[in-house]
This record gives sequence, structure tokens and C-alpha cells, in this order.
Amino acid sequence: MALTCFIRYQIDPFQRAAFQEYAENWGRIIPRCGGHLLGYFLPLEGSNDIAWGLISFDSLAAYERYRARLKQDDEGRRNFQLAQDKRFILREERSFLENVDGTIGIPAGGLA
Repeated sequence: MALTCFIRYQIDPFQRAAFQEYAENWGRIIPRCGGHLLGYFLPLEGSNDIAWGLISFDSLAAYERYRARLKQDDEGRRNFQLAQDKRFILREERSFLENVDGTIGIPAGGLA
């Protein structure tokens, strides 16, 4: 069963650029550690303090292996430290969702 970790961040809207740097860093770290990064998303209109991150895994065991690798990754540790030092994340919530087969990664134009 494939799953996606859906992360909801409440961020300091005055530190949007710092969160963007943090998210861009994960773009290198997450795939290296075994996660399939679907993306990070910053607020554009509406609420200015909610951001999202979505990371998929083939299984719960793959997620556990990813977490172990992440704890050993120097750049990953530095990125967590960046968030602690700058305090741009006010709150973080994680939900784990089961992927629905046939609905992820479909290109624009649909199925032919």
C-alpha cells in the first residue's frame, strides 16, 4: 500500500522567504533519503500563514527507512536546525493518507 505524508505548516508570514529556502532544501534531501517528493506549496491567496508539503512512500516500511536515513543526513539535520533557529514554522501537523491507485502522477490531458 502506497501512502503520502501530508504536512500542514502554520508559518510566520513575515518569514515566507525563509520557509521557501527550507522547502527548496528538502527538494534535494527528501529524494536522496528515499521519499518521493510531490512538492511543497506556499500560500498565494487567502490565508497567508498556511503552507503544505506532500511526500509519498511505497509502504510504511519505506517511510520508516526514510526517517532513519533522514536522521543520518547532514544536510537534513542542518535544515531542521535552520527551522529551529529562525522559528518560521509556528505549528506542524502530519497526516498519513493511503494513495488511491490510478490518481497520482497523471499528466495534463488525462488518460487516452
